Amino acid sequence: MGKRNESSSTDFILLGLFPGIKHINLLVSAILLIYTVALTTNSILILLIWVDSHLHTPMYFLLSQLALMDLTLISSTVPKMASDFFSVKRNISQVACGTQIFFFLTVGIAECIIITLMAFDRYVAICNPLRYTLIMSQKVCLQMATVSWAGGALISLMHTAYAMHFPICGSREISHFLCEVMAILKLACEDISAYEKAVVMTSIVVLLIPLSFILSSYALIFLSVLRMNSLEGRNKALATCSSHLTVVSLYFGPAMLVYMRPSSYHSPKLDQVLFMLGAILTPMMNPLIYSLRNKEVVGVLRNMLGRCLTSH
Repeated sequence: MGKRNESSSTDFILLGLFPGIKHINLLVSAILLIYTVALTTNSILILLIWVDSHLHTPMYFLLSQLALMDLTLISSTVPKMASDFFSVKRNISQVACGTQIFFFLTVGIAECIIITLMAFDRYVAICNPLRYTLIMSQKVCLQMATVSWAGGALISLMHTAYAMHFPICGSREISHFLCEVMAILKLACEDISAYEKAVVMTSIVVLLIPLSFILSSYALIFLSVLRMNSLEGRNKALATCSSHLTVVSLYFGPAMLVYMRPSSYHSPKLDQVLFMLGAILTPMMNPLIYSLRNKEVVGVLRNMLGRCLTSH
């Protein structure tokens, strides 16, 4: 009994989605529907890219990595949130909390890197097409994926270890539906101003520098597209790029608002809204944006469905 009390005293308590809000059942039901759609669409996208040889290109390989990251990102938050809601058991151990932070940050940072590399892929394809196969070789694509995952894990490990080492005084209640670095830091006894500066510096490296690189790449891409003689080629290039830019805005917007605002401007409700946009809605939107606006993916899906129906 003593051991159980001792372990529970180190647990955090997640207050959940918008405490006190009316019609929370509807909101949780909507989130579970989004989760189901995200799981289904991302899994189908990964399967199509893996199975069909027409999609064995650098662009689709990077897209399959983004879909895998989306699956991991949304799965690191929604199941725990739903479990807490239905069981009314809101506590989470210190180890589980650190694990959730680690996976969430790893995938979030990895997505940031992979989206930047996808912009580079489009830049090479449109601005330097003759050297595309040489530059974007299979080896380079595998290196890009490795750098994304490893870079995310390394930065995440440093932030998770540092954030979790702060002693907690008084209440261990987290005003959030997940364990999150900034929410944990609000409970710390010590002065965290130095660490907050480190978070801003990391955000500049992980968000602002890649975003400036992406925007520069697309500025050069649009200049090249305007010089194209083929109207069909111009429209195809613009369609691909507009899909990617939509994903960029969906991911970078909420992330910058969460991690680049001064701590005095943070409010639990606004943070939850931003996390729902970035960590729950975006993983559902990404495959829909890429697949519904992509004739190649839609064509492969139709062929696969056709083969399945004729075989039965």
